[in-house]
Amino acid sequence: TVVNCTVCHNEGTATMTSVMFPSGMEVTGLGDESRCYQCHQGRASTQDVNAAIEEAGVDPDTVSEDLGFINIHYYAAAASQLGTRADGGYQYDGKSYDWEFAHVNTFDSCFECHDAHSLELSVEACTDCHPGVDSQEELKNIRLAGSTEDYDGDGDIQEGIYYEIQGLQEALLVAMQGYASDVVGTPIAYDAASYPYFFIDTNANGEADEDEANYGNQYASWTPRLLKAAYNYQTSIKDPGNYAHGGKYHIQLLYDSVE
Repeated sequence: TVVNCTVCHNEGTATMTSVMFPSGMEVTGLGDESRCYQCHQGRASTQDVNAAIEEAGVDPDTVSEDLGFINIHYYAAAASQLGTRADGGYQYDGKSYDWEFAHVNTFDSCFECHDAHSLELSVEACTDCHPGVDSQEELKNIRLAGSTEDYDGDGDIQEGIYYEIQGLQEALLVAMQGYASDVVGTPIAYDAASYPYFFIDTNANGEADEDEANYGNQYASWTPRLLKAAYNYQTSIKDPGNYAHGGKYHIQLLYDSVE
């Protein structure tokens, strides 16, 4: 069912301590956050992308009509928080990924940051560790003191992790568009609000214009390399709280996709 009282308050959730993720990874030893994880886990993983590529049977830069965009789904905050423990993003072979986002002990579960019913953030609780933060918008400026790398290459190592992720998202889309034009031969554009999100950029202006963002103009020239990158781009875009849920994991996914 969709959201009503019995979704979270029923005989099953009262005793639930584990959640099985689309990757086949089971996360155990959970408390009430298992109720959140059950729905906010996404609907795809590395395994889904690899299975599609294996079935298509083409090399990384060959277009296959058997490949289509794979969507993680929406608000997969659990996939962000649990990192490679849930394997929600596309994880490249030979790369390392954060096991799980480890926040401070009193703020490491869904209910300790969000109101269980309204889902509103308890911003005032953040100020003990993050002085000056008095609105949800200002949470975007938070950056841990140990984060001294310029992840998105814009020269700013003081900006919040939100903006590092945003910079990597922009870099990845540019890389994907260059690849689609130069290697695939079919320009690509993205619209987060229009299914199925990736479209043929018929006028090659880098934008999904109103007449392009429709199902009949969906992008269909997928190669394995482009599909992996598009999956991670969408994974990052569709969790707007990724910088707080698992910023390190998303930086890793985006950085590796750009590479």
